[in-house]
Amino acid sequence: MKKRFPFLNNYWLVCLLWILVAIFCWQYKYFHHRENNYLIFKYVYHHTVAEKNLYSIYESEYYDTNHYGPVFSVIIAPMAILPTWAGFLVWSVLNAVVLIWAITLLPIDQKKKNLLLLLCAIEFANAEHYIQFNPIVTAFIIFSFVFVERKKEEWSTFFIVLGTLIKIYPIVGLVFFLFAENKWKFIWTGLMWLAIFFVLPMAISSPHFIIQSYADWFHSLQEKNAINVGLKTSQDICLMGTVRHLLRNPNVPNLPFLIGGAAIFGTALLRLKQYQSLTFRLHILASALIMVVIFSTGSEHPTYIIAVTGAFLWMLTQDEPFSKRNIVLLVLLLVITGLGPTDAMPPFIRRGYINKYVMKAWPCIVVWFILSYDLIFKNYLGNDKKQSAKNLSPVNETTSIAAQTALS
Repeated sequence: MKKRFPFLNNYWLVCLLWILVAIFCWQYKYFHHRENNYLIFKYVYHHTVAEKNLYSIYESEYYDTNHYGPVFSVIIAPMAILPTWAGFLVWSVLNAVVLIWAITLLPIDQKKKNLLLLLCAIEFANAEHYIQFNPIVTAFIIFSFVFVERKKEEWSTFFIVLGTLIKIYPIVGLVFFLFAENKWKFIWTGLMWLAIFFVLPMAISSPHFIIQSYADWFHSLQEKNAINVGLKTSQDICLMGTVRHLLRNPNVPNLPFLIGGAAIFGTALLRLKQYQSLTFRLHILASALIMVVIFSTGSEHPTYIIAVTGAFLWMLTQDEPFSKRNIVLLVLLLVITGLGPTDAMPPFIRRGYINKYVMKAWPCIVVWFILSYDLIFKNYLGNDKKQSAKNLSPVNETTSIAAQTALS
């Protein structure tokens, strides 16, 4: 196995693959003068220092507009003060390193971590190609879970608050409050970080400008949400968008889907006894990662690193990760979600079907509903006991008895 599939056993080879993907995407974008998204990030810092509206259009500097919160100006600062080529390179590699770190901290065995990184490599490349913050968003959501598991609630809330004040999605980490051993610590540290990160950008600007910037950010998100919905946008790759595109009706409302999704997710969280199962908690994490994408009108092609990480995490933490059903889903996730909207797919399929009907979202939607069914009806505690009994094979039992005899 080690000779045939070295990536499954060599963590550093997998990490190297991700770093090389990041560097390849950086050189492809930078040397072809396609680093526009990075320029948006870079100027968030410079505009904050100069107290220029963070959400206006600056055609002489970049096209499109910024939609990240004011605290992002401090996060991007170390890269923004470097020459563009160097800052962009650091940013690209940082996306890889932070998500690798988050996956490394997950409470699953090493081979599953390696597999998770390998299976997510295509979607990571998509996010890097579009110079996105989404790999770090994925990492922040995972961190918020991992540090609750490690009883370090203060670090969980650190990532929840920081991520939310940059790009809303990590707010889903608040659900892990339910798993926290010290809930009071979760609450007071969350409020502490909220105060710190709210005022932090004032260190490079002024209180008045930052307070106004938060108001401007809120309005920019409202405007963006309004233009996301439609049959000709690059966003809206979600459950609601799927229905709109299938019906060719841009007026299908979001609210019924959001209420339904919240009800399904909330029903799973009512199963308090199941909280004792690590697999149940990991599947809640997987569900949260998928849900924030498939129920967001702002979801686009590079956003799916978040959802795909959740989908493969769910798959790899099952009793039979590579069942016939899961292999079909795995292929769909890699081919339709990962490669479907890219040049790897023939144009007549990509434009005529995958993009037209936002098929990129479909495999993740199917996974989320299957996962949700398990979370609502499956007995994870009983399943954990069966798995423990299964692992104690006659050979292992004999070995255990022999070991006990030797020690006595």
